[in-house]
Amino acid sequence: MKNLKKHITLLFFVCIAFSCSEEKLIDEVYEGTTRGLVLRTVGSLGVEYDINNPDSVWGVTLEVQDEENGALLSEVNVYVTYQDTDVPDGGTDVTTPEALAMTVPASNFTPGGDFGLPRGNISLTYAEAIAATGIADADIEGGDIFLIRLEAVLTDGRTFTNDANGTVTGGTFFRSPFAYTSAIVCPPVPPTAGTWTINMQDSFGDGWQTTDGNAGDPVTVTLDDGTVIEFGMCSPYEASAFTCTPGTDSASTTIEIPVGTTTADWYFPGDFYGEISMQIYTPNGNLVGSVTAGTAAGPITIDFCKP
Repeated sequence: MKNLKKHITLLFFVCIAFSCSEEKLIDEVYEGTTRGLVLRTVGSLGVEYDINNPDSVWGVTLEVQDEENGALLSEVNVYVTYQDTDVPDGGTDVTTPEALAMTVPASNFTPGGDFGLPRGNISLTYAEAIAATGIADADIEGGDIFLIRLEAVLTDGRTFTNDANGTVTGGTFFRSPFAYTSAIVCPPVPPTAGTWTINMQDSFGDGWQTTDGNAGDPVTVTLDDGTVIEFGMCSPYEASAFTCTPGTDSASTTIEIPVGTTTADWYFPGDFYGEISMQIYTPNGNLVGSVTAGTAAGPITIDFCKP
């Protein structure tokens, strides 16, 4: 028993000695180091802008972390850029320069969370993002994005933004990217009534083979009343089980969407040889959907931003 006590006592002093050495080592590592500030993302207030709703919001809840428990923060500058993500051949890129949208003072952050560090919300409405960048309504399209960058200004004049190291901007704990993206989206709307046009191609030049190597199933459009519309190019190898459109390299067909239709779900059966493509146009001539060669079976995404 006495020997056991001696061993325990010796182990205790060894641990103390090691602990002191470890603390001194840490002090040496951080000696002369200038520490900064992070804005840790702890919540979301909105991630997308609804193209039809100027009051839709992008926003985050942030926690301020620095060596003075958040006291070093003076203000947060919020910058925004409109980015044109789909510039057609010969078209104009309407991407805007970065602009200051707002400045949020440190007084907007109050103690909270598990550690009592300052927390606050930063948000930007769709209307505010448009006003800050100066982008014209006519140039805004669904699928484009707003880039939002935060800049923390400290009481000593230093600034911190998205040029921090990856541990801070992308780490699982800090989650302090300082930069965010808000896409412009269009909620589903009833499909435009009238004649829709579908242009179809086969790169090998032998018609369509969708679910098998001979012919296969058609593209379907299912309306809210249960009506199922079928179409597709014919195949020279086997008669189709639906009314197909003759053609080897390309063909065009139309379908009718009745007045009063509230939904139309488009489904592509697949591309057996990786040769099939097509484009979907509304009665107004707007390209709202497409399929490229090799596309797997599944729903076809329709761009609701274009009637």
